Amino acid sequence: MTYLKKQLISGVLLFVVPLCTAAWAQPTNGPLRICPDNPRYFADADGKAVLLVGSHVWYNLVDMGPQDPPKPFDYEACLDWMGKYNHNFMRMWAWEMVKWDTRGNNARFRNDITDFCVHPHPWLRTGPGKALDGKPKFDLTKFDPAYFNRLRDRLETARKRGIYVSVMLFEGWAMQRIEGGWKSHPFHPQNNINGVDGDSNADGKGLEVHELAVDKVTDIQKAYIRKVIDTVNRFDNVLYEISNENHGESTQWQYAMIKYIRKYEKDKPTQHPIGMTFQFRGGTNKNLFDSPADWISPNPQGGYRDNPPANDGSKVILTDTDHLWGIGGNQAWVWKSFTRGLNPIFMDPYDGIVLGKRFDPNFEPIRRSMGYALKFAQQMDLNKCKPMGTGYCLANPGKQYVVYQPAAGEPVKLKLRPRQYSFEWFDPGSGKTVSKGKIRGNKQKETIFPNPADTDVVLHVSLTKAR
Repeated sequence: MTYLKKQLISGVLLFVVPLCTAAWAQPTNGPLRICPDNPRYFADADGKAVLLVGSHVWYNLVDMGPQDPPKPFDYEACLDWMGKYNHNFMRMWAWEMVKWDTRGNNARFRNDITDFCVHPHPWLRTGPGKALDGKPKFDLTKFDPAYFNRLRDRLETARKRGIYVSVMLFEGWAMQRIEGGWKSHPFHPQNNINGVDGDSNADGKGLEVHELAVDKVTDIQKAYIRKVIDTVNRFDNVLYEISNENHGESTQWQYAMIKYIRKYEKDKPTQHPIGMTFQFRGGTNKNLFDSPADWISPNPQGGYRDNPPANDGSKVILTDTDHLWGIGGNQAWVWKSFTRGLNPIFMDPYDGIVLGKRFDPNFEPIRRSMGYALKFAQQMDLNKCKPMGTGYCLANPGKQYVVYQPAAGEPVKLKLRPRQYSFEWFDPGSGKTVSKGKIRGNKQKETIFPNPADTDVVLHVSLTKAR
């Protein structure tokens, strides 16, 4: 709970800014395209720029847990939960390991559970013979209908709820961070019947599966990509993400996969945006900006945690706490990102099955502020908005401004034309408008908005009269 200055509370009507619920959500209106008017954002089928915000969790496609098979994930409940916060985007996670052990990892996983099973996977386990986990080996030429039916059904469910989904194709973090993880990969020679061995340098890590190093592996990956595209192409709420946090040497492989998706979808009914995200070890943000991807998620370099650079429109940027903290972030980060022309998204511990506390209240400010930011964006002509000045201001110059003031009690100064404007001060901590009114701009000097709050606050200014 945040507190306003006592002397300003008396006589001030507090307006609650409601969040949407899942029941009110409208279906998505895609497919998304880079907005030609404002390439900081994607635009929907009507050409309207769309801010993407939302929580995502590692097991929203595959089930994950200590049981084998793991307990099914309640996907519908997760979408209800997202709707409560007015979120409109999620990353839908792929996971390449069939089983993984968190021991020896420095991430903050649960202490009481170290072994996690994962199900389902893209390929059928037909045998003959047993894989290293004691189950039938994979046939990498045969796809498991259960995996792709689930992918299709979950995209359709999200579409109806107004949620855009980035379909993650590959996952590279676990290959680097999980001790002995290669033994749990379908491309390990003892785990498939096809004679495929992705560990071409025989170092026991198998990172070459994401390096264009083994032709058999690349061919299987391309067949898998075709199957994914054939499954999801008709949906208007789809984006693609090549891989989560792959290693630096994966750059050319990721570029090649981006180009392959674009080529394969070219003659399909629908084309979708393609993303490349932070490379966990050895990667740079330059690799992302230089890529053929439509959207990117950077690492902390350049201030994306505490003072994000203004987006110049060279890429749509989904700034993701996953790549900045792992699990972390704060309310201020959401508003700084939003007002700098970025799309903030949050890796959420959610129900705490794998990591963190169940519905950790410490992250409520992030969840709620993402939804509030989307509400403000939907009230603006986002096609014409850009970051302005050295502070945290997103503006359609002369017509509308959203300013984040992180310093309690500090005023906001704006250069406004001599026109009539309405304004409101919004407290993101409480979700309330704490003060509102009208003001006239002055062409001779800056217009000063006295700050009524003793916490960080958001100022929304809108032109009401053209003269």
